[in-house]
Amino acid sequence: MSIFDDIRARAHHLWITIFGALVLAYFSYHMFQGNHGIIALLELKYKVANAQEFLDETKDNYSLWQEKVSLMSRDNLDLDMLDERIRSMLNYGHSSDAVILYSDK
Repeated sequence: MSIFDDIRARAHHLWITIFGALVLAYFSYHMFQGNHGIIALLELKYKVANAQEFLDETKDNYSLWQEKVSLMSRDNLDLDMLDERIRSMLNYGHSSDAVILYSDK
């Protein structure tokens, strides 16, 4: 009977070791693959970097447009230059305007 007691005692230690290994494997897997794991953290850092880059581009565009809008204030605006620019970009003209067409050839 002492052999069975010895086997039972060793099996008890074996089950504790197996249970510990399974718990360790479970937490190790979720440390990397879980919703709050290391891979998810790296993906979030990548998304934050892309969002920051987009924010910087947007701020640059905003400051560029803010400069253009500030140049159009009444103090800085030359109405003749504005009229000329509108006519050239939008092909607008008055009925009394004389249009002279020329060719670069």
